[in-house]
Amino acid sequence: MFVYGMVGLENMAFLSMAVSLVTYFYGYMNFSLTKSATTLTNFMGTAFLGSLFGGFISDTYLSRFKTCILFASFEVVGYALLAVQAHFQQLRPIPCNPSLVNQCQSAESGQEAILFTGLYLVAFGTSGVKAALPSLGADQFDERDPKEAESLASFFNWYLFSVTIGAIFGVTFVVWISSNLGWAWGFSVCSISVLVAALFLLMGKSMYRNYVPEGSPILRILQVFVVAIRNRNIPIPEMSEELHELHDKEAGVTTDILLRTNQFRCLDRAAIISTALDLTDLRPSGSWKLCTVTQVEETKILIRMLPIILSTVFMNTCLAQLQTFTIQQSTTMDRNLLGFQVPGPSIPVIPLVFMFLLIPVYDRILVPLMRRFTGIPTGIRHLQRIGVGLVLSAISMAVAGVVETHRKSVAIDNNMVDSPGPLPFTVFWLGFHYAIFGVADMFTLVGLLEFFYEESSSGMKSLGTAISWCSLAFGYYLSSIVVEVVNKVSGGWLASNNLNRDKLNYFYWLLAGLSMVNLGVYLKCASWYKYKKVGMKQIDAGSNDDGTSEGKIQISNE
Repeated sequence: MFVYGMVGLENMAFLSMAVSLVTYFYGYMNFSLTKSATTLTNFMGTAFLGSLFGGFISDTYLSRFKTCILFASFEVVGYALLAVQAHFQQLRPIPCNPSLVNQCQSAESGQEAILFTGLYLVAFGTSGVKAALPSLGADQFDERDPKEAESLASFFNWYLFSVTIGAIFGVTFVVWISSNLGWAWGFSVCSISVLVAALFLLMGKSMYRNYVPEGSPILRILQVFVVAIRNRNIPIPEMSEELHELHDKEAGVTTDILLRTNQFRCLDRAAIISTALDLTDLRPSGSWKLCTVTQVEETKILIRMLPIILSTVFMNTCLAQLQTFTIQQSTTMDRNLLGFQVPGPSIPVIPLVFMFLLIPVYDRILVPLMRRFTGIPTGIRHLQRIGVGLVLSAISMAVAGVVETHRKSVAIDNNMVDSPGPLPFTVFWLGFHYAIFGVADMFTLVGLLEFFYEESSSGMKSLGTAISWCSLAFGYYLSSIVVEVVNKVSGGWLASNNLNRDKLNYFYWLLAGLSMVNLGVYLKCASWYKYKKVGMKQIDAGSNDDGTSEGKIQISNE
């Protein structure tokens, strides 16, 4: 519950900024429409890519709990700095005159420096929380216990449910504050929210199962490559017993070992025992002369994961486009709801509400139903769940193109192509493709988190979770590149500051077609992937007559 509380409060702040910062950049920092979108996508990309560093720190030096608290502190300071800039006019450029849009005063270098310092403190802080917090929550469940394995499967669903609740409050309550009371208030609420989130996590400090860092997973992976290259001329043994693995442990210790797989057999050379080795090279953490089979398999897992993560990047490129262009579309449409003017950045509440309603149904009804047929704790395999999300994302982009075509036809029919006023076209038309994409995100995001957590070895769980976030990071970075390339190749589909004259509908259909191509690539990668094989090694407290411990190995395929 402490983990759910922190992720809800932290995401209330982060996601409210994710959907509304384009408006702040464009309206308050005098950035162009394109620069506003690019700045947001670069900020979001950095926030997710930085989770690699947070995962490395968590697995190597700090516990996951300490990582969450430390990085949340950076996030609090970042929001506070943005609040100070938003409060003092001299720290921002002079507001534009609506009738002289092309003569806006650009932000000075010092003003941009304050903005980017605050932004990237937030990005750095949230990256560490995103890497360590899901792993901290998942660590509270024992994967070897069948009942707890089912609870672990539910954990990730309810983790996303908490993210969704926080996001709903963020894109409504916090966005309303920013739009009506001022951005200084909005950023202040975000800073306080993250501070309260960290304090909430601190309250449960004495209750957590804490993972103790066992050294750098990156170092262990580098050791495998170095030793395998050094032994490149040695024949690869056919029998697994001829490779180095640890068997002598202290009595009463339970540990996981990874069983040898047939993919990337060249790396098995890192575990070949040579007569030139001495006893100091047979240590558990591996060395630069000899690695364990488990260490080799850790490396193989990471290599097998790379095609999966790369084939999900394009879906998040589509998400980035929705988060930027859909908000801009909403500013041209009728946002009236029963006399209440809905802020444009609050439009993402539509998919969030769908997720809020569907996640409990999925976890409590669909998963148990599928579990009866498949015998899998999660109902379906993680890679199957991700595939469903990719299909839905392609459909969402196609629907987005249809809606944008209709929106432009309304502008033309009413002679409002160059009018700044709202079109007689309700903003809730955007809810169709946004809702479909929300369901796609429910399948894909949780599928990725589960997949990378459960497939990673115990020594790199945080890093594995961080890798899953990299799909979002690369998606946001690729988004900026895609917009630039499409503009150049198409002759300016998205070059104007007037969406009524742009060809955004063509752009959405292009994304739909590329999403189908990406789906084909993903299916190929998923069919090639082999789930890891785990041997749970239980060393009994009893001893044999020769003074050695008697070990039992139980094998399970995951």
